[in-house]
Amino acid sequence: MMGYSVLGFAFGLLLVSFDYAWYYAPVMSFFIYAGALQFVAINFFNLKAGLVDIAIASWFVNLRQSFYGLSLLKRFKKTGKLKPYLIFGLTDETYALLTTIKDDEQLKKRWYYFFLTAFNQFYWLVGSTLGALIGASVDFNTAGLEFSLTALFVVLCIEQYKNLKNKIPFLIGSFSSILAIIVVPSDKMLITSIFLSLFILFFFRKEVNKNE
Repeated sequence: MMGYSVLGFAFGLLLVSFDYAWYYAPVMSFFIYAGALQFVAINFFNLKAGLVDIAIASWFVNLRQSFYGLSLLKRFKKTGKLKPYLIFGLTDETYALLTTIKDDEQLKKRWYYFFLTAFNQFYWLVGSTLGALIGASVDFNTAGLEFSLTALFVVLCIEQYKNLKNKIPFLIGSFSSILAIIVVPSDKMLITSIFLSLFILFFFRKEVNKNE
């Protein structure tokens, strides 16, 4: 709640600072609900990018979530009618919680997954709406707000690192990211580092599994 409401607030502030109406924030947070992409979307609007350009960029920005989905196929198998929403509401933060917090066997898992996802979207929706409303009424210096999402990713990564005994995937991810920053343009860094990490993990899968 603290992470998502604050991040949503930052998004709302940033959105109205570019002279967009406050109600765009809740509409985007309800129908799009993609934290990183919503921050990026503000730049799309300012550049008056075409729909095809936006679609391609959005696909690359959110491609990482397809790998999240593959790893959750088994968990979501018996979620029934809730499955479409769980797919829609899967974000980096929700994925981090699903893979870090141990399931409580006393709870019905499909409803646990649903409410975890729904509350996260609710926190984001409320935070972004409040940020937009306050930002439309009070002048704010929004310099650096776009870094708030990166800061949350760093915290989530640290939590994953603490909970997993196997450190090899983190070393591979770090190496792939640094190499991608050096070798390819910044706008292609994310997708390059993801594919490079997957390739290295597959190549060294025996060593990785041995350390589990």
